[in-house]
Amino acid sequence: MQGLLLGGRYRLGESIGRGGMGRVWRAHDELLHRAVAVKELTAAQYAAEADRAVLLIRTQTEARAAARINHPAVVTVHDVLEHDERPWIVMELVDGPSLADTVKAEGSVDPVRAARIGLWVLRALRAAHTAGVLHRDVKPGNVLLARDGRVLLTDFGIAQVEGDTTITRTGEIVGSVDYLAPERVRGAEPGPASDLWALGATLFTAVEGRSPFRRTTPLNTMQAVVDEEVEPTEVSGSLGPVISALLRKDPAQRPDSEEAEQMLAEAADGRRPVAAQMYVPTQSTSIRRESATLHGPPPAPVTAAPEPRRRRGWRTALAVLVAAALIGGGTAVGLRLLDAKEGGGADNSASSEPTGPKEGEIPADWRRVHDVKGFSMAVPPGYERQTDGTQVDYTADDGNHFIRIGVDETPDFDNAYLHQLDLERSTSGLTDYRRLRLTPNSFGGGEGSLWEFTWTAAKERPYPGPRRVIEETYIAENGVEYAIYMSSPAKDWATTRKQFDAVLASWRVSPPS
Repeated sequence: MQGLLLGGRYRLGESIGRGGMGRVWRAHDELLHRAVAVKELTAAQYAAEADRAVLLIRTQTEARAAARINHPAVVTVHDVLEHDERPWIVMELVDGPSLADTVKAEGSVDPVRAARIGLWVLRALRAAHTAGVLHRDVKPGNVLLARDGRVLLTDFGIAQVEGDTTITRTGEIVGSVDYLAPERVRGAEPGPASDLWALGATLFTAVEGRSPFRRTTPLNTMQAVVDEEVEPTEVSGSLGPVISALLRKDPAQRPDSEEAEQMLAEAADGRRPVAAQMYVPTQSTSIRRESATLHGPPPAPVTAAPEPRRRRGWRTALAVLVAAALIGGGTAVGLRLLDAKEGGGADNSASSEPTGPKEGEIPADWRRVHDVKGFSMAVPPGYERQTDGTQVDYTADDGNHFIRIGVDETPDFDNAYLHQLDLERSTSGLTDYRRLRLTPNSFGGGEGSLWEFTWTAAKERPYPGPRRVIEETYIAENGVEYAIYMSSPAKDWATTRKQFDAVLASWRVSPPS
């Protein structure tokens, strides 16, 4: 095959890549005297006649799609031709590896570098979408890293061009399974948000060194795409919130390309993208932190609906946290279910309503803290403030015993009891979860609800074993929803329960400073 002359002008050199559908050759354009890349669709050799026709149409679609896009981050297609009853595509030659090759060789990519790569891919996608083209196969293998520093998106072979009749058969799913967006797996029509999901999965692979949803079989992989949540670990740095935002299950709740570009630009500068906090869990971060085994107190359950109504971007982001509760626990305005992941239920003792000790019953050695989030309370000796986004924790032992406070200024539920019931539906992923109490009550001059449960934290958690959790959630007169959450090992519950009563007795709400 080496030395073959195609179309009277393209002389094949060595093979420089191979995939499931074909092979890529380095070639020389003898008319214009330049190096080019030529993609041979070898699959056409073994396809039935009808399937060869489809492959030819797809080849033409790729060329037509790329021709619509004029952007430096998109690989240029120079020509399309037929030889030996199969199609060939002549493209710009990019001297450098793919992102997939780089991850395989280096293990992972630095978050700042990954953000810069993602920024160029995003710009290429914006240009494609503006031109009416959906890529539909964004993945690390289709992102090329030129040695001169350029980043280019390639392979529009299964792209969907606006105005074209689809060449996808009914029920056929095209694209790499572990980079398909959930809506595509379900059979819905893809849109620009589907490409952004694939970009998020690609960036996850870059910084984590593994595909986020790949499982042992394609069917299991598709199931994971639809049902499972993944959270970038601390190695993702400032890029983590952007990845989480792009991997929202509901395409309507993902950032659009303009917002995503701003987020990636900030992450590429090493800054934590502010806008990303509108899409990723904040107060429910407790769940995410615990599930990822990050530093700080295990997350308390987040009182956020699994699919909250889209009244506020903040609330929308909270939905991701609740889904993450299946992995790490956290809910109570984004705090509860998290702790659930943290510890669990070997303690079968009955729960009780808060005894409501008076101010004078607060231990003398406790100190009152006035939090900038607009509340104050007494805390035990040694308890210090830790934050993650809008979540506030107080702990003396890095999260084995902790108080977590969730504050939601725009709650989606009319009362705390309904909110907690909704959150409880997300506890199925908590080992040995057992409800001890979930009852409406009154607290702080408003309608409240008390939730108490046990669960067992896995061995790989920072604090494994049986845990117990209690949370008082209520909506204050100012319309703000507060969740006061405490978690500890089940064996220490007698002490923790008394501490919880003291925290409630000392609780005060004031305007945020």
